[in-house]
Amino acid sequence: MSEIKQALFRGLNARHIRFMALGSAIGTGLFYGSSAAIQAAGPAVLFAYMIGGAAVFVVMRAMGEMAVKHPVSGSFAHYASRYLGRFAGFVTGWTFTFEMAIVAIADVTAFGIYMGFWFPEVPRWIWVAAVVLLIAAINLMKVKVFGETEFWLAVIKVSAIVAMIIGGAALIVFGFSAEGQSTAPGLETLFGAGTLFANGFTGLLLSFAVVMFAFGGIETIGITAGEADDPAKAVPAAINTVPLRILLFYVGSLAVIMMLFDWRQIDGSSSPFVQIFDSLGIPAAAHVLNFVVISAAISAINADTFGAGRMLYALAGKGLAPRSFTKVSANGVPWMTVLVMAGVLVAGVLLNALLPESLFLVIASLATFATVWVWVMILASYLSMRREMGRTGTQRNAFEVPGGTVSAWVALLFMAFVVILLALSAETRIALYVGAGWLLLLGLGYKLLVKPETRQETAEPLGAGTGRE
Repeated sequence: MSEIKQALFRGLNARHIRFMALGSAIGTGLFYGSSAAIQAAGPAVLFAYMIGGAAVFVVMRAMGEMAVKHPVSGSFAHYASRYLGRFAGFVTGWTFTFEMAIVAIADVTAFGIYMGFWFPEVPRWIWVAAVVLLIAAINLMKVKVFGETEFWLAVIKVSAIVAMIIGGAALIVFGFSAEGQSTAPGLETLFGAGTLFANGFTGLLLSFAVVMFAFGGIETIGITAGEADDPAKAVPAAINTVPLRILLFYVGSLAVIMMLFDWRQIDGSSSPFVQIFDSLGIPAAAHVLNFVVISAAISAINADTFGAGRMLYALAGKGLAPRSFTKVSANGVPWMTVLVMAGVLVAGVLLNALLPESLFLVIASLATFATVWVWVMILASYLSMRREMGRTGTQRNAFEVPGGTVSAWVALLFMAFVVILLALSAETRIALYVGAGWLLLLGLGYKLLVKPETRQETAEPLGAGTGRE
């Protein structure tokens, strides 16, 4: 297959990627999705985030180990193609694109909800349409503009979460309770139902559908390899921050808000962070936090669009997507992919107009299925790589998965368990039906649309950048 003449520009430095990694952990899944997770599991949701986070860290380290060996754009689709076969690469790349599209719709849905806190009379779809135009404009500029945008949005989110944890801890220490709350802030409020497992072990299991959605998209760090100045150093450095982010941003922040406010009163009408500080009689804090969650939503939609676009570019470079997706603008941006994602977000506008109340949980379930599938393919690719390295005697690199293949197998079994959990609730079961239909559609698409001559494996990596600034 002929080489791609137009290639991506390298413009993401270590600072950009590190804060993209930080920002990817703070998005709609935390600021809005945590409401549904708390309702399902109660205080036990803290264990769900720790367990799910540990599995995700293994996935990220597996991806990082492969990224050091193969620093290319569209990284994990390339790994699947390289170690599991061309069809696996095709399915992985398109499922990641599907994941980003679904997550982006969830993010624009949350954005409309957040804006409703300030402007309850304005139809939600108007705000969604406005953010679609903004995101398209950002993603058509140079990748360095994208990196700087994500950097500053991440600074806002990280600073706000740290300040919220410190401020919340101070309120707990000084005994500042929400209006009408009978229990003292702290462990007494956290254990208001008498136990951490207020909804039983089943509630904990059901919360995983939303908990794993919260971590979705974190693998986008691997997509940056094709546009990073030094991917072999920048990507592993970003991945190593995952455990701290999970403990601080998820477990720490949710523990604080559930010690400040009776979790049984979290209703999902707005971000639980905003609802709690509004109930504490600190309206300024609620407005500041609403600004923060809006920034988080914009950041997430921006990253979703970037990730899907770069993956489509990479797939097109191997004949696994329409060739038009390889077209790059003067700014070094695959502009056709940006337009496609803008079209997907427009679909989100229509869905928000038609299904404003029931949309989020359905979309979160679909995103969880797609996310877990991509993680399964990353783990399977890693295990295949390690088997090949064992056969050929290839020397391992310094960035290995803690626990090696044993950890990878445990994480793989956990991902399969999460997929099974989706079947336990009628609200999330639709994800399995849509997911099965999606995989069937991909199988037919590969058979009918991918030309036989492009199915032959070549040494050309998926969408590797040229290193141009």
